[in-house]
Amino acid sequence: MVVDAPRPARRTQRERRERTESALVAAAAELVVESGLRSLTLARVGERAGYSRGIVNHHFGSKQALVEALAHATQSGFIPGLDQFSPGLERLLAVIERYTAALGDIDVISRAFLLLWAESATSVDLADLFRDRDEGFRSRLRADVEAGVAEGSIRADVHPGDVAVAIMGQLRGVGLQRLLDPDAVATERLRHAVADQWRRALSA
Repeated sequence: MVVDAPRPARRTQRERRERTESALVAAAAELVVESGLRSLTLARVGERAGYSRGIVNHHFGSKQALVEALAHATQSGFIPGLDQFSPGLERLLAVIERYTAALGDIDVISRAFLLLWAESATSVDLADLFRDRDEGFRSRLRADVEAGVAEGSIRADVHPGDVAVAIMGQLRGVGLQRLLDPDAVATERLRHAVADQWRRALSA
């Protein structure tokens, strides 16, 4: 007797939509990395992803909406394993070390984020979006500094907001250097050096 193999479960409409949108965002990231934001069009994204321009327009409606989706997709899970740390100095140092380490094997999505972030300084369309994301990153860094001061592991005379600005600027700057000249940025060595620098600067 021949028994038919079970048919694979059909994807739900939501799953199909999410799969399509992920493919379109990935295609947009590739094009941004290859040619920059100005050359990004819905037609090119559709072609790269294997869909029509109409599909791209149906899912996002405009180039701006697609770029916003790309910005939100980037850096998701960029710094894994932070849940094991309580807020404070050790988590702050883990963010610094793991962010720097992740730059050693930076993927297309993360490359696209750094390029868009740099371009946001001169792009009205990107400025508000990345300003909000930057403030979110700074607020998390600031919270760790404040928690470290409260628990006594971080010096009481530091300004949490200033520390957050300096750390974020350093990490993003290292990322941009890594994009421009990978051989000049030894992330495996640098990850420890940068974390140790901040430990010495902040420790009570």
